[in-house]
Amino acid sequence: MSYRIRSLLAGAASCAVVGYVGPAAAQPPQMGGTLRILGTADIDHFDPTSAALVTTNNFLRAVSRQLVSYEASADPQMQIEPKPDLATEIPQPTDNGLRYTFTLRPGVMWGTPTGARPIVAADFKRGMKRMCNPALGSAALTYYVDLIVGMRSFCDGFAKVKPTVEAMKAYIESDDIAGIETPDDRTIAIRLTEKAGDFISMLSLPTAAPAPVEVLGTMPDGPDYRSKFIASGPYTVAEYAPDSSLKLKRNPAWKAESDPLRKAYVDAIEITFGLQADAVIQQLQSGDGDMVYDVTIPSATLQTLQASHDDKLSTIATGRTTFLFINTVSANNNGALKTLKVRQALQYAIDKAAIVQQMGGSLVAAPQNGIFGPGVLGYHDFAPYGAGDATRAKALLAEAGFPNGLTLKMPFRNQNDEPAIAQTIQASLAKAGFQVELTPVAPADYYSKFMTNTRNTKEGTWDIAPVAWSPDWVGGAARSVFQPQFTFNGTHQTYDYTDYNNPEADKIAAEAIDATIPATSAALWAKVDETVMADAPVVPYAAPKVVLYHGEAVQNFLPYAIGAQGDWTNVWLSR
Repeated sequence: MSYRIRSLLAGAASCAVVGYVGPAAAQPPQMGGTLRILGTADIDHFDPTSAALVTTNNFLRAVSRQLVSYEASADPQMQIEPKPDLATEIPQPTDNGLRYTFTLRPGVMWGTPTGARPIVAADFKRGMKRMCNPALGSAALTYYVDLIVGMRSFCDGFAKVKPTVEAMKAYIESDDIAGIETPDDRTIAIRLTEKAGDFISMLSLPTAAPAPVEVLGTMPDGPDYRSKFIASGPYTVAEYAPDSSLKLKRNPAWKAESDPLRKAYVDAIEITFGLQADAVIQQLQSGDGDMVYDVTIPSATLQTLQASHDDKLSTIATGRTTFLFINTVSANNNGALKTLKVRQALQYAIDKAAIVQQMGGSLVAAPQNGIFGPGVLGYHDFAPYGAGDATRAKALLAEAGFPNGLTLKMPFRNQNDEPAIAQTIQASLAKAGFQVELTPVAPADYYSKFMTNTRNTKEGTWDIAPVAWSPDWVGGAARSVFQPQFTFNGTHQTYDYTDYNNPEADKIAAEAIDATIPATSAALWAKVDETVMADAPVVPYAAPKVVLYHGEAVQNFLPYAIGAQGDWTNVWLSR
């Protein structure tokens, strides 16, 4: 997936939420009022099928529903445990792990222009079909297309369809995905090509939402789609001014008794776009706003809030990891980085505590030692190379035949605090005998043109490079971390910069994907992490968190996992 898809608030797009720190609810729930949300940029898509940014997940939480979703909770485990949403329960797979059968709740409804209408099994199938529409595009399609029986052939057929409303509608209505069966209005049976213990978690993504038949009469996510928006959640679109504002009102078709995850305390939600970060925080402090949409708290403001012990400040660890990728492909330094002891020396040399401090301290980041971050099933607290040891690093360099150290080239993204982090890395490695030459790269070019250019890797334009990654869903999301970055089957993957692969890790990962018991899957993914880190292809150094702030009137500010924000549908207002 593109880096754009994975980035959120200068970080991740899809992310796990764990380690929430913030105030607990202190008052009984209150119904009513308007929740005022302030942000900088507009929503990327109204259509759940094509939504890609994590911030958009919060809008979709309010207006759409999936078979599976998450509770708003302060409990790290509850945050990432899939819960039934449109489905009556989370099913156990049958047919040797290849078949999942869901039953829709009674009373779940679409809010159509002509009134409430039941959501039926065919609506789910229609939503999955729309993921294959090349005129729409779905960031998560890659995870489903070869996993659900018949989806690949359906998508291949869709690629030949003319991009007109009539042609797309005809194809969706006349062709089927063989692996999605709907024997009646409330039953959905999905057949997989292979076991996938993380399949339930995948279904929590908004892209797997059902679609009403009316959307086939409009261009996907086009102006008509937006103006005639049909909601399944507790709120629906009332008014929309692009790049300016979005207002949501109650969806009269939604029934509280049919929704175990959303209480919908407030009557309306108003989002204002186009604001500056400083202005947003000031409005929250003055009582003119309630929550943020896509705003990163400025460092100076964050320090002030910390110093005053403001209890409206909260943190969410997102499952995001930052690390140095090590170039084992180039011939620089006579191929020194191909030697395990040299890569291990880098592991010992890096001062993770100093980097975390540079990022803003323990409130905003934690040291990271493996490829899986907090909130990903398989994450565990292990430190195969200790907490930083320049003496040990020097000894390993000498043992590898480099007693005088090495000179390494390190690019960095010239944005926000990344230049300062690069200098901190440079200083810590210097203590161990690594002289690091820094090269700033324009933010827009760093991933798209520099790091993903295989020629730069082969020709040794870089030796070590700071990069970041976030899982594409929460909880059982280790596949979305491991597969794109640490596997190679003969075809280069964009973000496995050096074509790294470990057959033993691949074998264990296959077992982890097959496992349907979370504890078993977690233990296997933990072994994958340890196996990869024994090769030291990367140097993990920090797990950044998202720091959030809200207004005084907001109560019950609890995280919604894949939105990395307080849940709009479960907060209430004290004013």
